[in-house]
Amino acid sequence: MPTSHIPVITIDGPTASGKGTVAHCVAYRLGFHYLDSGALYRLTSLSALRKGVDLSDEHALSKLAGALPCTFEGERVFLGHDDVSVAIRAEEVGNAASKIAGLTAVRQALYGLQLHFRKAPGLVADGRDMGTVIFPHATLKVFLTASVEARAQRRYKQLIDKGFSANMTDLLKDLNERDERDANRTVAPLRPAEGAVILDTSTMAADEAVGRVLEMYAAIKAA
Repeated sequence: MPTSHIPVITIDGPTASGKGTVAHCVAYRLGFHYLDSGALYRLTSLSALRKGVDLSDEHALSKLAGALPCTFEGERVFLGHDDVSVAIRAEEVGNAASKIAGLTAVRQALYGLQLHFRKAPGLVADGRDMGTVIFPHATLKVFLTASVEARAQRRYKQLIDKGFSANMTDLLKDLNERDERDANRTVAPLRPAEGAVILDTSTMAADEAVGRVLEMYAAIKAA
């Protein structure tokens, strides 16, 4: 059955720009489905780390991604029957995910899986290439950005709240390295999609960003 009539809101942006929080809240407020595309790459990297798969072995990683036994229940993420909601947020997993996200075969393996999240009444998808590659004809495209200092502060709080240790100097270094990788990879580099609305959330509370996205979507529906 065609899904082109089902509305999609894409929210892209760099690590710790607030896109996950904003996307999840927008989806909840609209009663839409939610896709955390970054979680799919984190699940693939977590699976690879647990199985001892070399992070440069593109073929083995694509096989893992293609058969990923993942399910989402609200904010909980499962790998098989294992609740890995916290485990996939570890810095080691995030760094590995950033590296494998540049591998063409891995992205191709996850492409179809992401498309299947488009279901009625609608979808809010967050990531780095939702508006540029996965849903280029989305109803509304948003690109969240923020200074690296603001993002490091958010990431620090996220990690501490989840019980992980964190060091601000290391986080700043990691974020700069991830930004460099994501922006300069040959496959689906991180950039605003054509027609995307850019929101700088450096000094913006999550509730304000959510409100802005909801207003933009309402305006599109009313047009």
